[in-house]
Parts: sequence; structure tokens; C-alpha cells
Amino acid sequence: MNRGEGNRPPLRERQIDVNGHPFRVLDQGDGPTVLFAHGFPDVGETWLGQMAGVAEAGYRAVALDMRGFGASYSPSSVELYSALHTVGDLVGVLDALEISEAVLVGHDWGADVAQRAMVLRPDLFRGLVSLSIPFLPRGEASLWSQLKKDGLGDSYYAFEMMKPDGHLAFEPAAASIPSALYWLSGSPAVGEGWDPVDSSRGMLRPAPVGIPAWADPTYVSRSIAAFQGSGFATGLNYYRASDITFEQMSAFKGVPIRQPALYIWGAEDGLCQLFHPEPPTVEQLRASAPGLVDVVRLEGVGHWPQHEAAERVTAEILAFLAGIEWQCTSDMGAESESKR
Repeated sequence: MNRGEGNRPPLRERQIDVNGHPFRVLDQGDGPTVLFAHGFPDVGETWLGQMAGVAEAGYRAVALDMRGFGASYSPSSVELYSALHTVGDLVGVLDALEISEAVLVGHDWGADVAQRAMVLRPDLFRGLVSLSIPFLPRGEASLWSQLKKDGLGDSYYAFEMMKPDGHLAFEPAAASIPSALYWLSGSPAVGEGWDPVDSSRGMLRPAPVGIPAWADPTYVSRSIAAFQGSGFATGLNYYRASDITFEQMSAFKGVPIRQPALYIWGAEDGLCQLFHPEPPTVEQLRASAPGLVDVVRLEGVGHWPQHEAAERVTAEILAFLAGIEWQCTSDMGAESESKR
């Protein structure tokens, strides 16, 4: 299926074989490739605004429904959601599309997967844009162990979601998707937005509006439809598999991301406020990502910067891409050759 608008490069939607499994991808434009990875609860359409901007600027934008989401491969086993599997999916997408290298853009769990990909396959991934999740190298304790050590084992939101029936709280999708979009964003009044350690300010409270003003209604309807088809159980396996990834990454303990990187976060994001209550500086984050070029703090924005500040995020991505040194030219096309 091709979708185009005016002179904008058409959006190609298709199923491809990735390491023997079906994955749905969105593909737009030609040139050096930017591969987009989404988080929970989301689907590939979350990136349509950035994809259009990237494609119009002479790049190839590719987004996938990540493993466990939408129309992509969704095994039920938690063990199949470790970083070795999800990073393997990103590598497999490049293989299936005959792409030799890419810059990764990830949000939420998609940022976590993209960060592991930068460490595991520096030969393929030239740069990284992380939204909402800063990179932390593999340390001495897993995320969940550290949270429990910090006394958050009974209050941190994810522990409830990781229970075997945690997905039931997200049903029906027609209610939970609008709620998550609104409460996790910067739209609620101060003190009313999502708080990851206060259940009274959870993400699944009924939203006061059907669709936030900053959200594209078409994207929201497609996201709801995707989860009505797939459910939420397999998407939550990213949380459940986190400790498995921690064990698998033992050989990469302390390994930083050395490729160029950019971190974008919303000042009203409850998750960001928890993990860095004081705004992080470039110098602080370079301890784990020496190639970090900038930290972009978006005022009045919550957990959905790709929607709440869509044009700004696209502009930051394009500025970042302009500084990437691409190693291969076989998949760039004539237009990108002239850019270099």
C-alpha cells in the first residue's frame, strides 16, 4: 500500500520477512536510512510526522511495528523479548530491505532497544536519537533490582503491569490509548499528570478529552485498531524480559555508546522527572555516551515529544543527521550523494 500527499515521497506499507518472521514496516523516501523504533503502548504510525520530514530532506525513513505490537511477529514467550531478539529484529529489517547501515531513532522501549543495538552492532548503526529514555550502560544491578533497593518495589508503575494479568488493565484499547496519550503528556495541569510512583495519578485514568489537541486523530484511531487486534499482553513482555536482557548483556558491562548520539526529553514527562529530577547536562550524560552531541529539553512537553513537539523533534533529528558520517554509499541514491 502506498500513501502520498502532494510532492511528499509516498509512504510504502508492507509485510516483510525478518529472520523467518513477519514484520510490518512503513517505508518512505530514498537515501541514507533512518530506522525508527517505538515503545509501549504504540505502533509504527507514531513516527509518521518525523518520517515525512526525514524523507522530504533526502533520507529513507523506515519504521516497524516492533515485535509484540500491531501486525508484527508477536510470540507469547517472555524469553523471546530480550535485547538479543529485539536488536536482531532491527538488524533483520536492514537485511530484508537490503540496507547496509542506518541511524536509529527510538522512543520509550524503542529507545532502549536502539541503545542496545548501538552497543551490540556498531558496524551497522551510525548514530542514535533517544527520546524520553537516556542511555545507561549495563551496570552492577538490573533496573528492577535497583528500583526495589530504592524502596520503589511497591509503588513503581511497571511492577503492576508485569504481572501475568497486567495487560487486562489496558482493555479496552479505545479507552486506554486516549488515556495514556493524555495523562503521560504535558497537557494536564501541574500536579495532575502521570506520576510513575503514585497510583492515584496513573496513566489509565479516564481522560477529560477524547483526543489531545496535539494528537493526529488518524494516528490515534490506527493505534486503537492495532491494539484491538493484537491486545497488550505481548507488548508488556518488554518489561518482563528486562532482567533477561540484563543477564545477557554481562559481557557488555560498562560499555558506552561511542557513535554520535542525541537525547530529547520532555520537561513534564513523569518518567524523566523520576530518573533525572535535575536536568542532565551534556557533560554528565557523556560519561556513558561519549559521542553525545546535545541534550534537548522540551518545555511543556511530556512523554510524547514526537507528537507534542513534532516539528521541533523533526528539526532536531535533521540537524543531527547532517553531522553523520555515512560509511557506505550503495543504498544512498543519487540525491544523497549530491548532499555529501
